[in-house]
Amino acid sequence: MTGTARTIRVPLGERSYDVHIGPGVRNALPSIVEGLGARRAAVISARPPDWTPDPGVPSLLLPATDGEEAKTLAAVQDYCRHFAAFGLTRADVVIAVGGGTTTDTAGLAAALYHRGVPVIHLPTSLLAQVDASVGGKTAVNLPEGKNLVGAYWQPTAVLCDTDYLTTLPAREMTNGFGEIARCHFIGAGDLRPLPLTEQIVASVRRKAEIVAADERDTGLRHLLNYGHTLGHALERATDFSLRHGEAVAIGTVFAGRLAGALRRIPQARVAEHLDVVRHYGLPARLPSGLAPADLIALMRLDKKATTGLSFVLDGPEGAELVADVPETAVAAALAGMPKEA
Repeated sequence: MTGTARTIRVPLGERSYDVHIGPGVRNALPSIVEGLGARRAAVISARPPDWTPDPGVPSLLLPATDGEEAKTLAAVQDYCRHFAAFGLTRADVVIAVGGGTTTDTAGLAAALYHRGVPVIHLPTSLLAQVDASVGGKTAVNLPEGKNLVGAYWQPTAVLCDTDYLTTLPAREMTNGFGEIARCHFIGAGDLRPLPLTEQIVASVRRKAEIVAADERDTGLRHLLNYGHTLGHALERATDFSLRHGEAVAIGTVFAGRLAGALRRIPQARVAEHLDVVRHYGLPARLPSGLAPADLIALMRLDKKATTGLSFVLDGPEGAELVADVPETAVAAALAGMPKEA
């Protein structure tokens, strides 16, 4: 690793791994592959060849496309068929180079092929570096909902090369800030004064702590879904024209308003949600033309909602999962949200 790289350990016993963060860390890929003893690699990349590092072993390069429309079971099947034609075995490795769509889809293919092949993630978007590539959740979408088919499959390593971020358009950077903003309310502290690399480090460190305590989403890990219940509904309601981080930012503002309406937090804390989201240049208003009843119906499809409407909400002892939130309270909070003109 370079001298400026930071390393965060995700402690999961025999499934523990390191997340390396900093400029140029992608160049460590061959040594990590060598340490695995892999004889060949399938490289699934959504980036140009000059940004796709050589794994140092014979490899199959499979082009990928970032974007929610690419997160499908058909894509997973296509990757697995190419793995089989290439002769990939459980002693080899899958390498994902791209945004959260690519790490999710490639990770699920790795989890399913031969019932599990090692995977190394090289997240190239800010959103993927601070969230999607870490923690072992892999999933694809169905027409009925987002991330409904997936598996837990921890990577062998994650290389968050910050040089990739220099290639991103402004909106893609904003997209990533949506996940950093929500970290403010799940125990990461106020990251606003920190430089970007330190914001990434702090976000990954907090996620590593949560994943280590609750790998399979039975309790504490629900905190990572702060702002996501409405966020996922907004993505679907806008046919994904609203990016994930943008939707989560609006969902974070909503979570603050709902927590305030339920008298879990004072109005100053409600206002803090809006202040944090605005600091990162994120949208805070509901898109026009969306009916609250339609959004509520979509929120009922959320994976956390097993017995009614459930949200991760701030409270006197910090954020926690709150089940069976009355629909009237949700509707009222939605009605009170600022809206686009």
